[in-house]
Amino acid sequence: MILTVTLNTALDITYRVRSLRPHSSHRVTEVIERPGGKGLNVARVLAALGHEVTVTGFTGGATGRTVQERLTAVPGLVDALVPVTGPTRRTIAVVDERSGDTTQLNELGPTVTPAEWSAFQEAYEDLVPSVSAVALCGSLPPGVPVGAYAGLIRTAKAAGVPVLLDTSGEALRRGVAARPDILKPNAAELAELTGSHEPLRATQDARRRGARSVVASLGETGLIALTPVGCWRATPSAHLHGNPTGAGDSAVAGLLSGLVENLPWPDRVARAVALSAATVLSQVAGEFDHRAYKDLLGRVVADTV
Repeated sequence: MILTVTLNTALDITYRVRSLRPHSSHRVTEVIERPGGKGLNVARVLAALGHEVTVTGFTGGATGRTVQERLTAVPGLVDALVPVTGPTRRTIAVVDERSGDTTQLNELGPTVTPAEWSAFQEAYEDLVPSVSAVALCGSLPPGVPVGAYAGLIRTAKAAGVPVLLDTSGEALRRGVAARPDILKPNAAELAELTGSHEPLRATQDARRRGARSVVASLGETGLIALTPVGCWRATPSAHLHGNPTGAGDSAVAGLLSGLVENLPWPDRVARAVALSAATVLSQVAGEFDHRAYKDLLGRVVADTV
């Protein structure tokens, strides 16, 4: 069982329009709603790969109830979300069918009270000893301490459970100092953390700050992974047009599944790149094109750096 933590869950709403034009009205050609937030996206991909997953984090209000109802339809997924008074946020992705570009609008999230944060910590401490890996994903909602992920990392490590961290900003800076087993930033987050825009140098710096392994998403150019046993770079076999929302979350799912299956690092990196690319070809975050994934997996190669 893998545990994913999404402190700022969401209802992801995807609108498709023929052409997005500022200052004008649009007819929406399709509306898709899915449970969202980075950890829930990771969990759905893991479930699609055949892994059992427990999801935890916060949920509240009518939007939160909708998220939980949609989660019950995902085979292999266990809902351990903790209730809060405030309403779960919504995220809006507007897909321009003409260009393929996506415009993202993210609400802030509910304000979590000290009592609600304490209730979550207790629930998390109960869950961790029974899982094989933990993923801490996404932004922190208002009210949650900025050092929250650092504390959750220490709890997992005390239980002997490997933990992956995928967040940004001050939460990332605090979290990396708690020594996660895997740090998974994107290029912008990595540059913000280290001050370097050169991927190899930045991953080396991030590892010196405490992460055991650093796997950085570099957009169209794939991933770079710096680990205790080597450094690898992998890229998609072709440039893909589509919706990149959730591609990084699919990469996290690839890394986690490879971890619990004890795959060699090059295979983990190749899987992460193939899943990420196959997600670009999907219409919504937290899903991937299965046929494209199988094809890409056979063609992605992780090269030693």
